[in-house]
Amino acid sequence: MDSIINKNSKYYLSMFFYHCCFQLTRKSSLYAIVSCFLLFLLAYNSSTVFYIQVPVPANSSPENSIFSTENLAGKSRKLVSLSSSVIYALKEEPPLEKSNTHLSISHKNPNLMGFTYNSVVYHPRRRGKKKSLVKVYHSGVKINEFSMRMKEFFGSKSTNSSCKFRFFMTWISSIESFGEREQFSVESLFKAHPNGCLVIMSTSMDSPIGMQVLNPFLEKGLRVTAISPDYYYLFKNTIAQAWIDSLMKGNVDPGEVSLGQNLSNLLRLGLLYKFGGIYLDTDVIVLKSFRKLRNVIGAQTIDVETRNWSRLNNAVMIFDKGHPLLYKFIEEFALTFDGNKWGHNGPYLVSRVVARVSGRDGYNFTVLPPMAFYPVDWNRIGSLFLGPRNETHSRWLLLKLRKIQSESLAVHLWNKQSRGLEVEEGSIVQHIMSDCCVFCNSYSSKL
Repeated sequence: MDSIINKNSKYYLSMFFYHCCFQLTRKSSLYAIVSCFLLFLLAYNSSTVFYIQVPVPANSSPENSIFSTENLAGKSRKLVSLSSSVIYALKEEPPLEKSNTHLSISHKNPNLMGFTYNSVVYHPRRRGKKKSLVKVYHSGVKINEFSMRMKEFFGSKSTNSSCKFRFFMTWISSIESFGEREQFSVESLFKAHPNGCLVIMSTSMDSPIGMQVLNPFLEKGLRVTAISPDYYYLFKNTIAQAWIDSLMKGNVDPGEVSLGQNLSNLLRLGLLYKFGGIYLDTDVIVLKSFRKLRNVIGAQTIDVETRNWSRLNNAVMIFDKGHPLLYKFIEEFALTFDGNKWGHNGPYLVSRVVARVSGRDGYNFTVLPPMAFYPVDWNRIGSLFLGPRNETHSRWLLLKLRKIQSESLAVHLWNKQSRGLEVEEGSIVQHIMSDCCVFCNSYSSKL
């Protein structure tokens, strides 16, 4: 169609200027003949330039997604009581060449998922309401850099700079949202473990501004840093490496649950499997030292009849490097990932796996009762923020506080349910804050 329009335009313009030139050259003027010839050439060439080509958009076929079924099992769910001696994220065109990559997470645009390889940027397209932006950076040397930063921070066991306790947290949001609650969680950690080391796995915090947030801890001689995660280094030679490849190629549906949240669930497993240590959510307040804990996970709820655990949680985990249960967690994540079910890749995942492997040879771990880390479940967490209403309520608060102080190692504040609640005068949380603070009297009534 474009060529036909082009030819017709040339023909009509040529006839028009021929007629004009004929009228001008009737008197046989040389200048008139030359002028007409030049006008004719200009018209002919112009007709090949000034025409419009309208492309027809190609049809796109919908992508199919495959969801794995959930595996359930009901094996031994016994709890170990605490004692004084044992308290323990668009379809993407493939890159021009295969290369190692590095994933990072941010929340700059909640509706886009984009991928970046070196300086070549693939423009993302919208795919519904997603809650995170995932970028992939070329990491030819980044794997070594990540490993080197981790080793330098933790130090050698033969030096005075070695860490007695290795703590990990993940932060997938912006620096601005790392607020008083998160900082107090770090504060309580160091109050109970002054000789511990904390690595916050975060792209946003791994920056000059992020280190300014952590600077008050550094000025007190406490060892804390933020490092951007390298998923390929952490999950090399595991089944999760193939899952990450599929995610980047657009073959994994991230689902409606925040992809950043699900990557955090995976990241904590990789950190403990690769380095060993203690993982904490940023809404966990540490009450006591974890020095007697080894290969431990906590129950969130128990069955009132059998007194066995009914659900575990992954907000607090303590494991040795390379522990087989961690590998099973990672394997379960990669094989049964479902981004549309909240908790499926987190608390429900660890519950499924522990139910299957309990009693098997080669797995050495302990499930602690809810009072260890989750003394109040998510639907009652608001009670810890309330001050005394009357004499009866005041007595209840005192008894609950004493129970937590004597039996709990940490308190999970269930951030989604309690964020924004005011810490009232005389509340349990206020008493806990006064006991666990490093920078005391520096926080507002909203933790």
